Amino acid sequence: SSSPGDHVVYEQEGVFIHSSCAKNDDQDSLISGILHVIEKEAEVLVDWRPLDDTLDSSNILCAGKDSSSVVEWTQTPKEKSPRGSDHQNNYEAEWDMVNTVSYKKKPRSNGDATTHANGESKWSFQFSLTDLKSIKQNKEGMGWSYLVFCLKDDVILPALHFHHGDSKLLIMSLEKYVVLCESPQDKRILLVNCQNKSLSQSFENLLDEPTYGLIQKLKKDPYTATMGGFSKVTNYIFDSLRGSDPSTQQRPPSEMADFLSDAIPGLKINQQEEPGFEVITRIDLGKRPDVIRREPLSAEEWTKNMDSEGRILDADSIKQMIFKGGLCHALRKEVWKFLLGYFPWHSTREERTNLQKRKTDEYFRMKLQWKSVSDEQEKRNSRLRDYKSLIEKDVNRTDRTNKFYEGQDNPGLILLHDILMTYCMYDFDLGYVQGMSDLLSPVLYVMENEVDAFWCFVSYMDQMHENFEEQMQGMKTQLIQLSTLLRLLDSGFCSYLESQDSGYLYFCFRWLLIRFKREFSFQDILRLWEVMWTELPCQNFHLLICCAILESEKQQIMDKHYGFNEILKHINELSMKIDVEDILCKAEAISTQMMNCKELPQAVCEILGMENSAVTTPDSDTGEDEGVTVMSRSASTYQNISMPVSAANGTRENAQQMAVTHSANRLTPT
Repeated sequence: SSSPGDHVVYEQEGVFIHSSCAKNDDQDSLISGILHVIEKEAEVLVDWRPLDDTLDSSNILCAGKDSSSVVEWTQTPKEKSPRGSDHQNNYEAEWDMVNTVSYKKKPRSNGDATTHANGESKWSFQFSLTDLKSIKQNKEGMGWSYLVFCLKDDVILPALHFHHGDSKLLIMSLEKYVVLCESPQDKRILLVNCQNKSLSQSFENLLDEPTYGLIQKLKKDPYTATMGGFSKVTNYIFDSLRGSDPSTQQRPPSEMADFLSDAIPGLKINQQEEPGFEVITRIDLGKRPDVIRREPLSAEEWTKNMDSEGRILDADSIKQMIFKGGLCHALRKEVWKFLLGYFPWHSTREERTNLQKRKTDEYFRMKLQWKSVSDEQEKRNSRLRDYKSLIEKDVNRTDRTNKFYEGQDNPGLILLHDILMTYCMYDFDLGYVQGMSDLLSPVLYVMENEVDAFWCFVSYMDQMHENFEEQMQGMKTQLIQLSTLLRLLDSGFCSYLESQDSGYLYFCFRWLLIRFKREFSFQDILRLWEVMWTELPCQNFHLLICCAILESEKQQIMDKHYGFNEILKHINELSMKIDVEDILCKAEAISTQMMNCKELPQAVCEILGMENSAVTTPDSDTGEDEGVTVMSRSASTYQNISMPVSAANGTRENAQQMAVTHSANRLTPT
């Protein structure tokens, strides 16, 4: 039942089907068989067949992938050469398609125990764990232990009776791959992917639960599956939550939003029936201005803005020039330290030199902490082992086509590894989470110095910390805010996305998590990040960049009537095709258009960090006209997050900025 490349993780003989209820009276009452759990390429299979079964595979009740919608896994990462650009292109390209798995069963009755002319049994069955819905167990003390598998399409397989031992070992084996818990209605029934256990896990652990997709791809290559396919991860969550029944593929948007809010607690987007949403008037934002960008800030302009002791004379002017044009590359090593907050803008040259000396000592003290851990100590520190393992995997995949990181034993890779390990000592509660290497890579490339890169990365992570925490609070907040902004800009486009189960904008997850790092070329990311670090022209400018990209793609998405999968695929394939200067112009124009509007909704004012008085007028509309639309922002969603929030009536619900906690007591997957 398995080929040479398969791995049998469980095997049990003496597992019987009791077929006394079969349609054919001449059928044997007991059929002895062997049960396997098999790791097979991209999935885990449960396989049972009679001991004397010599049938070919066409006689198996199978749950097979639809080859028309699934990209074939041509080569596992371990088999690939680690060298050369072909490797880099291939491992990304294999995840470019949306992996949609559908299931087919052979056109025959599952309970039919008829035989071939030669008398061979047709009881054999095999299914993928991705297709398993529940397992029913026998009552304790009722004779032989038995299990009944129910699949997502409500096919109930014959009961398997364990004559030689009980079924607990099988359950333990399956729990390595799926989350099982008792049904509230019947304690004998184990439900697959029950929410109370799996939903508290971090996003990385959600991804690492094999049931959420093509199991072994995630297990063998979590970095590719995660960072190469964030925009597609919705498929895994949806497959798990709604099953593969075609009748569930077109659920109403509010119901699909329910599925997603189950998967990510606290995420409430675009459910217009939800009470507590701010109702606002549909607003005319006015004409969008034309925007012209300038040349990058030159070394001469930078030097002119510095006094004899090295103080920056007019930081606001410098930030404005950087926002409008970025930096020439020669300046980045110095100016990024200011933009990221490592150097204070008002500091002198001497103060900065002294700061670097102190920070150098502090860095190497922390680095020594993990460098001096013995092998024996490491054996007793599972969290450090997990962090180290994940860092090693990610470093070997980060920007390897860039000359700074290419080749084997590259010093850039060693520094990348060492800085990330030292960050675990700096913030052990957060430690390392997939995606953080993407944020460090451009910083190290620019700094070309281990200590400076570390402290700049620390400052960047202070901004990005909530994105990587276990509860994903930063990601939830940003998705909600992005939905609010996009609805104001184009409620029609939002409605279309909702009609295609895409109103939660989850395909923007990767953009937000690692600040567009994989959407633009390496050099364009340097430009984009330095512009965003100016914190101009408003708070959350990166969300307006998202709006600008989506607005650019709106026509194609709507004209071609893209559905759920097509939207995911299209957004994913934008990677490396977006013009950074064009998008920055559009995003700036959107920000100016919004800031010039005198009737901006309270929710939008707070997202953009604008003073209320600047955008409201005494005679502004109360919202009691025909053109009302519901802003997709529930006040309840914003509770317990570290930002000011507004209740539905516009009053401030949490005016004090809450401290970001660093107590995400969580293991990252290995």
